[in-house]
Amino acid sequence: MLVLRNATAILPDREAHDASVIIDGDRIATVETRESVKGDNEIDLSHCVLFPGFIDVHNHGSIGIDVMDASESDLHKVSHYLVSQGVTGWVPTLVPSSDDNYAQVAQMIQRAMQDSSKGARVLGIHYEGPFVNTAQCGALHSNHFKTYAGPDDLDPLRLPATGVRMITLAPEVEGGVALVSELNSRGWVISIGHTRAALELLNEVFEGGARHMTHFMNAMAPLHHRNPGPIGWGLSRDDVTCDIIADGVHLDPVILKLLMRVKGSRGLSLISDSIAAAGKGDGEYQIWGETIAVRDGRTSNSAGSIAGSVISMLDAVKMMRSVGASDVEVARMASTNPARLLRISDRCGSIEVGKNADLVAVDAAGSVVLTIVGGEVVYKA
Repeated sequence: MLVLRNATAILPDREAHDASVIIDGDRIATVETRESVKGDNEIDLSHCVLFPGFIDVHNHGSIGIDVMDASESDLHKVSHYLVSQGVTGWVPTLVPSSDDNYAQVAQMIQRAMQDSSKGARVLGIHYEGPFVNTAQCGALHSNHFKTYAGPDDLDPLRLPATGVRMITLAPEVEGGVALVSELNSRGWVISIGHTRAALELLNEVFEGGARHMTHFMNAMAPLHHRNPGPIGWGLSRDDVTCDIIADGVHLDPVILKLLMRVKGSRGLSLISDSIAAAGKGDGEYQIWGETIAVRDGRTSNSAGSIAGSVISMLDAVKMMRSVGASDVEVARMASTNPARLLRISDRCGSIEVGKNADLVAVDAAGSVVLTIVGGEVVYKA
């Protein structure tokens, strides 16, 4: 057994100070404060906060590696980097591309899922598009956008044999209502994004299974007091969840505070939306067939649009703590809610007995000192 001693453990509803988290194999065996607890191996985490491992449901790559042209080895390199940022599970995210490219990327993801790399787990696949609105394309290439006529149109969206299947779509595309219904029947996690959909349509696809929103407030029709649109819809419904890019660029810190007040920590998930330039610093990078510049942590493409982020989930956690979110709230947004969205909360996303021992310890400065995946220490500062 492995005992993590003297940490402040962030449990689903409270902080447990001077806690001992006992790991037996790949599972959390117990959480308690008795000093008499002994294990085969002990790690003292005094002055550290122990979170459930972060789960990133929207990640296009990092450290110079783009998911769209990554090999299996490249995906493992990203996984190794991500554990240094506290991430224990991630969903490689694809931008609209050719059918052949989709097939190649899906094959690499399948291989990465099958081969443990002692990094963050690859949990499945997330298609950002191609069924999205050309008027809200953001940094996505609209020449690969599609409409929906029937089930055969889903054939190019290749899938790993197991794991998460997630898609971001705009329900107002031609055939959008039928698309949501078909995807829901196939067990996809459906998220609304890159959209200008009206309230009536959003309510209709909610009934069809679309109950989450991608990088909320970004690549959506802006909020207007006489035309609430997707942002007003997402803000007004407690049964709709949203993910956000908490980098201070995509959303101002004041907006992050506002979202915490309106949606609360139970309605929000943190994502990185990171691109290959993440972890590389300022400069110019060839990504998605164009030059993307990074200046002072802000990305921009040739059209001047923001093109993803260069943050990690750890950066998002730091940002939310800086705007006043408690550590219990942060754990919900970075771990519990993403796990629930992906329908894997029965085994991960919180520090509870019987769940996967996927954990991250951060010090007083907010830096990662230890990451554990499946009971194994995979990163130590």
